[in-house]
Amino acid sequence: MTDTVDDVELPYDEESTSQQEQIEALQERLDVLESQNEEMRDKLLDANAENNKYQQKLERLTHENKKLKQSPLFVATVQEITDEGVIIKQHGNNQEAVTEVTEEMREELDPDARVAVNNSLSIVKTLDDETDVRARVMQVTKSPEVTYEDIGGLEEQMNEVRETVELPLENPDMFQKVGIEPPSGVLLYGPPGTGKTMLAKAVANQTDATFIKMAGSELVHKFIGEGAKLVRDLFEVARQHEPAVLFIDEIDAIASKRTDSKTSGDAEVQRTMMQLLSEMDGFEDRGEIRIIAATNRFDMLDRAILRPGRFDRLIEVPNPGEEGREQIFRIHTRDMNIADDVDYEQLAVETGDASGADIKAICTEAGMFAIRDDRTEIRMQDFVDAQAKIEQEEEENDEVSKTFA
Repeated sequence: MTDTVDDVELPYDEESTSQQEQIEALQERLDVLESQNEEMRDKLLDANAENNKYQQKLERLTHENKKLKQSPLFVATVQEITDEGVIIKQHGNNQEAVTEVTEEMREELDPDARVAVNNSLSIVKTLDDETDVRARVMQVTKSPEVTYEDIGGLEEQMNEVRETVELPLENPDMFQKVGIEPPSGVLLYGPPGTGKTMLAKAVANQTDATFIKMAGSELVHKFIGEGAKLVRDLFEVARQHEPAVLFIDEIDAIASKRTDSKTSGDAEVQRTMMQLLSEMDGFEDRGEIRIIAATNRFDMLDRAILRPGRFDRLIEVPNPGEEGREQIFRIHTRDMNIADDVDYEQLAVETGDASGADIKAICTEAGMFAIRDDRTEIRMQDFVDAQAKIEQEEEENDEVSKTFA
């Protein structure tokens, strides 16, 4: 029972203590009580926080316990929708069954739809289409910043790519009126650094189509069937987002010439290529999906993938000529602070068989020479020195490669 005011023992002797001393004693006692009260309040807050933590843990465990008590669900595929019910096939054991569904769910179901069923094989809910998450990740949501104006010396190749990819997507009626099927794909081949990938990026920038990019090496997997499944899922993602452009870089990684090799790795690569060929000209209509592929090793490609109907246009992208090199120099220096003595025609002549990537490297290195001299203007001599430095590095790399060959 709580003490009353009369029961509280005073901290002084009432008869022998003056009034001032009594006040001081009471004040001191009050300070002690307030300190104790503050301490108890802190303990109460800590206890409440601890209680909330255990309450959340209790709710989580209760939810998990409820889930564990629920019957497990199994994945099945809708085979057919009849008046008697829905015929489903359960995954794993291929068991077929007829189950009844509500009219509302019947409207949501289609043949080949994935559903979740319980132990009695009743449909509980519909499931999303099964596609590899890697295939969805390869979809480009933001158009690349590369445009056709950023590409120099490839006017002929650019026009062919636009006719093959861009025109059928933007003006399909023209092909219907003429009575021909639009080209289905284009293969870009040539030395490294000539602008093959930039052409694909420019197409992605120009069209409103969904752009899906991937490298052939990403389709080479360790486990049997995984690469082929990823190819199927890539085309499925493309079909879901038509019109679409599918860009396969380094296609020689999965489409090289078939050999009699019996190793599991070579066999898996060939399975992946067979799936790619099947998707490119199989029984199912490809729809508004255009394919662009690129390779540095045209000589390594299997003849099956080069025939018309798969890649209707085989476009060589060579190193640029003298006029093309001049255009590329101007493109890569248009945002640079260039001195008046820079002669683009002379640079184009002196760079010989340089590729577009080589020219870009020369422009960047010329800028570095200006920075080293604490200048903001790039002179003709900077380009000359940059070319000499890059050529020397290439020669040293060639010597190293020969040493370890």
